[in-house]
Formats: sequence, structure tokens, C-alpha cells
Amino acid sequence: MKLVFCLALPVLVLLGCSMEPPYQKPEVKTEASFSEDVWQEARPQIAEVPDAWWTVFQDPVLSDLEKQVSVSNQTILTNLAQLRAAKGTLNASVASLYPTFGTATSATKSRNAISTSVNGVNQVNSNLINTFTLSGSFSWDLDLWGRLASTVHENEAAMQATAETLAAVRLSEQISLAQTYFAMRTAEASAATLRQTVAANEKFLALTQKRYQSGVAATSDVAAAETQLCTSQAQLLDQEILRAQDAHAIAVLMGKQPGELNLEATGQLPAAPPLPVLIPSTLLQRRPDIASAERTVAAANAAVGVAKAALYPDISLNGSGGFRGGLLPKLLNTSHEFWSVGPAISFSGYNPKLYDAVTEEAMGNVDQALSQYRQTVLTAFQEVEDNLVAARQLEKEEKVQFLALQAARLTLKDTLDQYKAGTLSYLNVITAQNTALTAENTWIAVRNRQLVAIGILLKNAAGPWDEKNLPPVNPSPLGDTTAK
Repeated sequence: MKLVFCLALPVLVLLGCSMEPPYQKPEVKTEASFSEDVWQEARPQIAEVPDAWWTVFQDPVLSDLEKQVSVSNQTILTNLAQLRAAKGTLNASVASLYPTFGTATSATKSRNAISTSVNGVNQVNSNLINTFTLSGSFSWDLDLWGRLASTVHENEAAMQATAETLAAVRLSEQISLAQTYFAMRTAEASAATLRQTVAANEKFLALTQKRYQSGVAATSDVAAAETQLCTSQAQLLDQEILRAQDAHAIAVLMGKQPGELNLEATGQLPAAPPLPVLIPSTLLQRRPDIASAERTVAAANAAVGVAKAALYPDISLNGSGGFRGGLLPKLLNTSHEFWSVGPAISFSGYNPKLYDAVTEEAMGNVDQALSQYRQTVLTAFQEVEDNLVAARQLEKEEKVQFLALQAARLTLKDTLDQYKAGTLSYLNVITAQNTALTAENTWIAVRNRQLVAIGILLKNAAGPWDEKNLPPVNPSPLGDTTAK
């Protein structure tokens, strides 16, 4: 048995081949820098952006929230479970490359009736027989056409794609948290401004009522002051609603009930950090969604070999052996030995049209994955370009809007002084108040947009992907059967 196996194995190994086409990583043309001329010159390495990219905002509350969302977000946990399942699928396909062994033992006692005739009288005697059996078996799919090996390659690439998808989802949830956090602080800042506006409107309503009682102001001034106060109070309620909803959204992102999270209102937005350094070539190396799309192409390429090999004969080597006897102490004697070994071939029949159809379908899936990969790259570049110009232009807009806010505040102060002096009507006060409030809300909104744009750029440059860090796969017992 051993001799037959040893002689047959080298021959079978040499006969092994693969239907899987050679895989070449898709090439994407990139320029030396992004098209926006506002982008600063980049360097080959991106040491300026840490994996925990949110720390550059220097906001302890945001940093604490980001740490929690990375481990308790339910969407991340779902993708983590998918990665675990993908690893299990890969390990199962690797295991299929190896022989499967089995064993069995049994002990039986049987009674045989023996009929004899003595002096013309029939007699029935019984014979008790003990039978002990110890056996083993093995079965090995020789994978001569590389079907199992290609399945390993496919599952390996799929597992790696799932790992990169997990990283992409983690980054997506992190930036969602940052955006929601900025929106919450924006609502707080707007609410703080509106509280000051409400307090000021209450004072001027009282002042206008006194002026009316003294015969200096008209009834319309009192009505206008009341309208202005009620309007600012309603706007304040709207901002408080937005703030509460953003806080609830943050809690859900962290895998908590909305009421479980209690964040103290500060009304302060983080300061905008410097723009990250990023060039197209490093973008391709760092974005996990691009890495995931590339691994999907590799999986589709390996699936071509699986589909082709499935149409060829399936050859396996099967064997069994053991000992069978009536006395347990002497069971392992060679006289009680039995064994059998031999190949098994199953073939459903060759159909040229079916082969062509299966190949065409598999190659179509490769082309589809390749197009999706290129689209992912283009979308990534667009996202960077969009937020690149937004971050730089919003930096300028924030400065201009702050000057407009200062001018609006000065105008409001002068208008109020003139109203108190009786040289202007209350309509001028209302106009100046609305202008100042609009200018402040616009300035706060611009700061929010600036933070979001920088946050997205930081996310694009965070969490470097390196194919050297991907989990290795156990080698095939038949060696590397990938077509060269």
C-alpha cells in the first residue's frame, strides 16, 4: 500500500496544472500631484497624518468618542463578523487540499443456527461468534486541474477584500462621527449666539415699551420688537433640536441608546488643523476601499480557474484498511489485516459550448470587477479634489466672513446707540440685528464646512494599507499550481 502510494504521488503532482489565468495587478495612471493648484507639494511618505487622524483637531472629547466608536459601532462589528466568516471560508478551502482521514471501530456478537441430523432426528445447535473490527480510511482530491487551489486563491483574495472593507467601514464611521460632532458643536455655537440675541431682544423690548409709554416710540416699534424676540426664540429652539438630534446620532454611532450618552455643551468648534500632505500614488496605497476593490478583481480572476476546472474530470485517491478478527488480544496480527487503495474518477462529460459559456461568464465578472476598481479610484480622486479645493477656499472664506461679522457687529452697535438717541427708527435696529445674526451664523457654518473638508482629507490619508500585512495562507500540498 505504501509503495503504491509513494510511486503514484510524484506522477500525480507532475500532472497537476491550473485553469487559472495569471493575475496582474490593475495599473492606474496617476499624476505627480492633484490638479488643484492650491495643493501643497507632497513628499513620498505621509508621516504628518497619524492613523488616529482625529487627534490633529486637538479635541479631547472628539478623541475619546472616536476611540469608542472604533470598538463598539455596530456596523463595524457586523463587518468584523463578516471578516471572521471569510477567514473560516478560506481555512476550509485550504483544508480541502489535504487528505481526509477517518476511523471506525466495532464489536459484534452474532449467533448462527446450525441444523444437524442424528439417527434421523433433526437437531438445531447455535454458534456464538465474536467479531472485532478496527479500520481507517482516507480520501484525497488530487486537484489535477487546480480547482481547489484556485478556490483557495479566490477565498484568500475575498478575505483580504473583506479585511480592507472593514478598514474602509471603520474610517467611514469615524468620519461620520466627526462630521456629526462638528454639526453638534455648530448647533451649540449657533444656540449660544441666539441666546445672546434673545437676551438682547428682551432688553430692547423692555426699552421700546418704556419709550412707547413715554410717547417717544410708536406701537409698531413695540410690535416689531416683540416679533424680533419671538423669532429669535423660535430659532433658538430649532438649534436646540438639532443639537439633541446630533447627540443622539453620536450615541447610535457608538452603539449606545440615544439617552445613554451625556455630552456637555461647549458651544466651541475645534480649530482647523493644517491640510494633510497627500499625492495620488500614496492615495492608492493608503485607501482601504481601493485595496478592497483590487482584491475583488483578484478574487474574480481566481474564480475563472474554478469555473474552468469544474468542467474537467474529478480524480481522487481513496483507501481503507484495518484489522478484523474474533479475538481482541490478537486483533492486530497481520493475518487479520485487510486494505484497499485506488483512484476514483467522476466526469459529467465534456461540452465545448458549456466550457466557452462558463469561461465567458467568469471573464465577464473579471471585467466587471476591474471596472468597479477603476471607478473606485476615480471616485477617490474626485473626493480628494473636491475636499481639497473646499478646504483651501473655505480657509479664505472663513477669514473674509469673520471680517464681515466684525463689521456687522460694529454696525449693530452704532445703530443701537442712534436708536437710543432717537435718531433712527426701530426698523434700522431690526435690519442691523438680522444682518449681524446672519453674519455670525454664516461664519459658524463656514467653520463647520472647513472642518468637515479637512476631516475627509485626513481620513483619505489615514490607516495605510500594505499588502505585506495581509494574513498568509498555508501552502498547497501540491505546491503552487497557479498558471505562470
